[in-house]
Amino acid sequence: MKVLIVDDSKVMRGLIQRELKTAGYECDVIEAGDGIEALSKLDASIDIILLDWKMPNMDGIEFIQKARKSGSNIPILMISTEGADENAAKALSAGANGYIAKPFTAEKIKEKLKAILKG
Repeated sequence: MKVLIVDDSKVMRGLIQRELKTAGYECDVIEAGDGIEALSKLDASIDIILLDWKMPNMDGIEFIQKARKSGSNIPILMISTEGADENAAKALSAGANGYIAKPFTAEKIKEKLKAILKG
């Protein structure tokens, strides 16, 4: 599975990779530090995008809007410290396919990815 992990924290990108592995996923990982960098790395071979909300230059919501406007239908799982239900609703209405609040577990990622990827 090819995964684009977008988070301004290198430590968090590493943690997400570790949790994916713990959840049983073998991933080819591409990293980006913000939405602008992520847009430049977006291609059809990516299976899923794991995306932070709060980032400099271009936040997660703006990234989702631009990616969807460009025609990308790659599944997006928003991962954010913003755990309120209205934030999840905002991300989903912008075009995200799922939402997880930080902190999260490997089991929670696995559950969300199964639902988004249907297996």
